[in-house]
Amino acid sequence: MGHIRRWLWAACMLALALSPGLAAAQPRVSWDQLTPREQAVLKPFAGRWERLPPQRQARLQRGAARWAQLTPQQRQQARARFKHWRSLSPEERARIRHRYEAFRRLPPAEQERIRRRYQWFQNLPPERRRELRQRWRGLTPEQRRGAFPHGRKVE
Repeated sequence: MGHIRRWLWAACMLALALSPGLAAAQPRVSWDQLTPREQAVLKPFAGRWERLPPQRQARLQRGAARWAQLTPQQRQQARARFKHWRSLSPEERARIRHRYEAFRRLPPAEQERIRRRYQWFQNLPPERRRELRQRWRGLTPEQRRGAFPHGRKVE
């Protein structure tokens, strides 16, 4: 089920990277206006910060604020996930982006159902998760479609 975990992580990263731009009147922020903590997190952008579009600056600032709230363990996990994301082929990334967009188009209640089901699965003992994965792999495409009672499938 590691691919589902990767998919959810990638969906979160995509939400950060591709979130809709803010209004066109978004004010530009100079590097000196950033807090020392924001500057530390955004250091890789220091040399080109002034040339970034205001919407991108705002997204990066929001990401820096979220980063500041993470525990050291969460930061380590995020770094590992980002490293994994960068190791994916362009085709794999495109497939994940497509699945994320399909998920975002689902009604909120369906998204929540999927999140709850994912959490339920993650809370199972490892041997039970392995058993369910093996059973899933043994299903035909028709049987897999039947496993989604609401007729919705995120691909």
